[in-house]
This record gives sequence, structure tokens and C-alpha cells, in this order.
Amino acid sequence: MLANHVLFIDGEALVLDKPAGLPVDPPRDGALSLENHLEGLTFGFKRWPQAVHRLDRDTSGCLLLSRNPKAHARLQQAFEQGLVEKRYLAVLEGVPAGEEGMIDLALAKISSREEGWRMRGDPAGKAARTAWRVLSVKDGRALVEFRPETGRTHQIRVHAAEALGVAVVGDPVYGTGGTPMLLHAAALTVPRAGKEPITAEAPVPAHFIAAGFGVA
Repeated sequence: MLANHVLFIDGEALVLDKPAGLPVDPPRDGALSLENHLEGLTFGFKRWPQAVHRLDRDTSGCLLLSRNPKAHARLQQAFEQGLVEKRYLAVLEGVPAGEEGMIDLALAKISSREEGWRMRGDPAGKAARTAWRVLSVKDGRALVEFRPETGRTHQIRVHAAEALGVAVVGDPVYGTGGTPMLLHAAALTVPRAGKEPITAEAPVPAHFIAAGFGVA
């Protein structure tokens, strides 16, 4: 039950620790998505909550949902204005050069009949910035903290693969795939005018621990 995955709740919003493998939007393959669970996340309200942003299907961790339309508009504005602090953890297939830095690589969507769609670095694309820092190295892999300043589709995954030269472990599009993808939305802070900010931290998931990266 996703009701057991709630990290934060008040009258305006809730933050869910989304399991890896659960799509936010209904997928084309007909699999269950977040929509199938919204009725169980009302917590006494008549209105179903609504996702304010998106996480990739195979990304686990902090997902913000609004509990009423006015709150939804305000929370979306916070994302659009770049006011939301997001912290991600990822295990990379190798070890990047250096210990920390800022990736400034604009992204654009490309599509082909053979490969479907994906994102790639493109100077003519939309601006995308991600701060990164290596937390630990084990068995030739690095645990890296990412703090995106923008919220482009697949931003961390492309920045890791193209800018750092080492893809996220298990990434089926930009890496070698074959195992669970090790990308986790670990923390979220959303400022609110006249109110305490929304803050949430999602524990390191089991698939990180199984890969030997249980401590952030």
C-alpha cells in the first residue's frame, strides 16, 4: 500500500516515497501507475491528490502531490521558478573524473522510429544545470549526489552519461541496463510563503543496499 510510503503530509500536500518501477502517468503497456493508487491516498479528503512533478518510472524516492487545486498551482510555480531543492543519489557504472562540479549542458529531445525517443545534450536545447559530488567509490563504481537546478526530462541520466562519461547503473536508455536502475530522489524541500517549507527525505531503497551502497 502506498499509504505506508508517505514521508510528509498536511492540508496542502503530501510527499510519497515512490517505489522504483511505478510510473507516475499511465504507461502505454497498460501497467499499473500512480493513478491506480490515488484513491488510497486521500486521507479523509474527498479530492484525490495530484502529482505536481514527475519521476521516471524506474527512479525511486520523493514525489510531491498536491491535495487541492490552489495548492497545486502554487507548488507548480515553485518548481517552475527553480525554488525547489532536490537531492538525488545515483550509482554510476564507473568513476567520474574529479570529485565535484557543475554540469551545464542544455538538453533536447530526439526521436526515431527505430529507437523511439530520448534526450541528448544540444546547445540549442533547453538549459539544464546539475551540481554533482562523489560520495564514495566501491568496486569501480561511484555513489554520486546530484542537485539539479533545473527539471528537464532525464536530466540527471543524460548529464551523468554525456557530461561525466559514466551512466547510471541499470539505465536502459543511456547506459547498459540489465539491472534495476540506481537513481533515487533522496530529499525534497519546497518553500511556501507564510508557511513552513515542505521537507522530506526518502530512505535509501533496498536495490541500492543490494548493490552495496546502503549509506549515503
